[in-house]
Amino acid sequence: MFLEHINMTVANLDRSIDFYSRLFGWKVRWRGETSDGKLAAHVGDDRSYLALFEARDHTPPPPQKSYDLIGLNHFGFVVDDLDAVKLRLSELGIESKSDQTYDPGRHLYFHDPDGVEIELVQYQENENPVPRLSGVG
Repeated sequence: MFLEHINMTVANLDRSIDFYSRLFGWKVRWRGETSDGKLAAHVGDDRSYLALFEARDHTPPPPQKSYDLIGLNHFGFVVDDLDAVKLRLSELGIESKSDQTYDPGRHLYFHDPDGVEIELVQYQENENPVPRLSGVG
């Protein structure tokens, strides 16, 4: 089993496509309109993607990041070279919040153009990033 996609509503579709494509080297897998006329795109690689939908209402939601509240806290990606992605973030003008090492792996946190927190993780060769799950296909 693997995670196929994450569905996000964004303020500006073109800006988000550009951000994720430049940061991760992703491609637009699909772009068009939903059945109700909302602009949308799938940006990712051959295995997984972000489903991006442009918001009709551009009023920012109240901040939600909290381990005390129900909702999305952040999402994370495994990368091979955290320093290379950190350099790309700098080139994009995105400031990373922290670069931390704690078991397992080395972690970097930052926000996308809409304020969604993203975590990047680089595991060492001897670390197994995939936990063993019983009963999951």
